[in-house]
Amino acid sequence: MEMIIGGAFQGKAAYAERIYPQTDWKDGDGLSREALFQAEGVLGFHKFIRRELEAGRDTEGLARELIQKNPHVILVSDEVGYGVVPVDAFDRAYRERVGRICTELAAFSKRVTRVVCGVGTVIKDD
Repeated sequence: MEMIIGGAFQGKAAYAERIYPQTDWKDGDGLSREALFQAEGVLGFHKFIRRELEAGRDTEGLARELIQKNPHVILVSDEVGYGVVPVDAFDRAYRERVGRICTELAAFSKRVTRVVCGVGTVIKDD
């Protein structure tokens, strides 16, 4: 597994597509769980998590299930935990779930790259 993370609008998707041009990228916003477990690469993984929460689906074991079923996927996700804490309870819960899921996936990942202004910096490389 590999993760590419960073703030919103920092060029993560373009970076990922440039580094891995042969990858069949899927959009996290419209992805089913079944498709997630089969995907080579996912752009906007944080959007997948948001949709799952909005639909009332349990995301507690999502990281473990993804590690078991698709350990070679490349995930591109916004880091949503920076800035002002949202007033809305759902947005706070979403922010926390993304952070917890991505933390667990980053611990498993062989490589984690943070992208800022379109420039990738490898922060983990096992």
